[in-house]
Amino acid sequence: MIARFKDLCMDATDAHALGAFWAGILDGGLVDTGDGDTRVDPRGRSGAESIWVNTVSEPRTGKTRVHLDLRLTRDDPGALLAAGARLVREPDAEIDWWVLADPDGNQFCAFGPGAGGRPGVFGLVVDCADPTAQAGWWAGVVGGRVATTDDGDVALVGAAGLPWDRWVFDQVPERKRVKNRVHWDVDLTDPEPTRLITAGATLLREPDDRVGWWVLADPEGNEFCAFPPRPAA
Repeated sequence: MIARFKDLCMDATDAHALGAFWAGILDGGLVDTGDGDTRVDPRGRSGAESIWVNTVSEPRTGKTRVHLDLRLTRDDPGALLAAGARLVREPDAEIDWWVLADPDGNQFCAFGPGAGGRPGVFGLVVDCADPTAQAGWWAGVVGGRVATTDDGDVALVGAAGLPWDRWVFDQVPERKRVKNRVHWDVDLTDPEPTRLITAGATLLREPDDRVGWWVLADPEGNEFCAFPPRPAA
């Protein structure tokens, strides 16, 4: 294991508005970080399930390649629509879930309670060209086992630090063309990301006077941030 999943990050033109939306639908607490960004924390505890919402100047362009899967408490997404989500696609002959978009245009999927399990986020989904290769690479980084889901997608289960049931890699025909609006962070087990780079990650930015972490990309170009190991408590 080279790293542990740390948390999820979303770019937004209005971090307070987007943070408030996700805090509302996930019953989380909204934290103003004091630098223009916000954070959504689970009620009563903090940790890997936190979602950081970061202010950026550029608007979203193109379909989000990283999204969340949510399980609903009822048989329709009415509460999400009332909170500000936009309906993109209803269940049909091909899919049995709703595709929605948050106020910043990031798509996510909402499944009915019949899918089983507790309500809320249950999966992190990444579009990719080669799901098996991507899942295998991330399994080498964060551990876990590679499995096939009921609908034929490839998933990473039991990844270190992942707060949700599964990390799904979904094959799509289009290639990645723009910076992801949603990305994840990892905590390294080593002081530097040398082993990550040797394994096939690309270094995009080193720590400097503005950031204290490394920005890298996985083999298919998905950006992620790598942080030095956390000090022992």
